[in-house]
Amino acid sequence: MYKGFKIENIQRNNNQGYYLEKGQKLYDSYKNEVRSSLQSFSQRDNSLDGSKIIESWFPEIDAHIFISHSHKDETLAITLAGWLYETFGIISFIDSCVWGYANDLIRLLDNEYSWLYKEQHIYSYEKVLNSTSHIHMMLSTALSAMIDKTECLFFLNTPNSLESFDQIDKTESQWIYSEIAVSQIIRTTIPDRIQERIQLIEKSMSKGIAGIESSLSIKYDLDSNHLTEIDYRTLNRWEVYNIHSPEMALDKLYDIALLR
Repeated sequence: MYKGFKIENIQRNNNQGYYLEKGQKLYDSYKNEVRSSLQSFSQRDNSLDGSKIIESWFPEIDAHIFISHSHKDETLAITLAGWLYETFGIISFIDSCVWGYANDLIRLLDNEYSWLYKEQHIYSYEKVLNSTSHIHMMLSTALSAMIDKTECLFFLNTPNSLESFDQIDKTESQWIYSEIAVSQIIRTTIPDRIQERIQLIEKSMSKGIAGIESSLSIKYDLDSNHLTEIDYRTLNRWEVYNIHSPEMALDKLYDIALLR
């Protein structure tokens, strides 16, 4: 990952329905890939290959941007993905496309291995905990690898994602907490084109450039200060450039964000 952005105050677009439709097609294609990959996880000894699940969860997805969001903002995330693709050719990975299949896989395991009394349809609490912890570990690892693989992270900062208590942001989503925490500690990978650009600037200047750097409810303190804040006005300025090239469009976003 090279850059992370915290997007606030996203406003409705006049072509909301159009971009939602385009984003839904991308979203559905990812879900189909995840579904098909589940069929290859069973081994001959009636166990599951955990490493294969982690490696294969996102088999053919090559995205530029990782979109982290609340499950309540799924439509907003899908619409944003559609807008990014139609406007700039940017491919986004929407994290919620795998959450449901994590639950499907847990259910698949439990229906096979977690019965206490199968005839009465009663599960073993300990066995269910074991299957759930394994799948959540696999998903967390796969999502971390996807964040590392993409160039940019967009976090949709809405009231559904964060609550503020005494100037401390908190989230009830364990996935948002995990993804933003990973984005803070994961390696920074500078794309080759950006590195070349930096080198050209350094050669033309005597000094270097400066970088920018009631149900169960559990809340996590969420530090997102490492993410650059942008809003709909930034996105509107970005759209005006009408660049339908993912790399060039992302470069322009980095430039615009530096000027804020």
